[in-house]
Amino acid sequence: MHPVATFRDYAPGGRLRVAINHGNVILAGRDAAGAPKGISVDLARALAAELGCEAEFVEFDRAVDVSSRAEADVWDLCFLAVDQTRAQVIGFSQPYIRIEGNYIVAEASGATTPEDVVGLDLQIGIVEGSAYALHLARVPGAARLVSFANIAEARAALAGGNIDGLAGIRRAMEGIAAALPGMHVVDKPFMEIRQAMGVPAGRDRALSHLSAFLAVRARDGTVARILEAHGVDRDCAVMPDM
Repeated sequence: MHPVATFRDYAPGGRLRVAINHGNVILAGRDAAGAPKGISVDLARALAAELGCEAEFVEFDRAVDVSSRAEADVWDLCFLAVDQTRAQVIGFSQPYIRIEGNYIVAEASGATTPEDVVGLDLQIGIVEGSAYALHLARVPGAARLVSFANIAEARAALAGGNIDGLAGIRRAMEGIAAALPGMHVVDKPFMEIRQAMGVPAGRDRALSHLSAFLAVRARDGTVARILEAHGVDRDCAVMPDM
């Protein structure tokens, strides 16, 4: 496909606007000057280079802020966990990275597995609209979930003893547990979060190209190298189906 034609399929408005979700600390962050950096940024720039354009970053604090704007024409490319609810408004590529979702609980609770967390009827804090929140809302224990606007509010509730634990990305949970005495991460994940790239629903030609782009970059090791450059084990890269 001709690069210009492909670019227009992605960005009918003439600019490739890339949604960066700062709620996922594994995929995105900010450099010393405050500019976005991370896995999402590097992959977006690799795609933009193939399309012959520049990536213009549109920053969001939470995944739900990205997914809820899928039909608002404010971004053309996103990086989110695949979820059936989001897929109603977003066309997802195949996943390119696996991330574990884990609980933090008080050591005194006695919970050592995800099944214990549910069986002990623990109140678990979640960030609304996140991939793990959407998943947990559909499985046993959903009635005991406590929703927060962001991870800072959830962490404060845990520190204040208002909830029994938190659910989230393992790396983020490990950081919170290390800072809160008496807390530990339940080692067994409650889910495996598969992150993908996406476009607003209906941009089928762009989605087809995006899937092909990721498949090539996964097979030639580019995705693994980008993960490793940002401190993520290259084995977390997902190889495409043959």
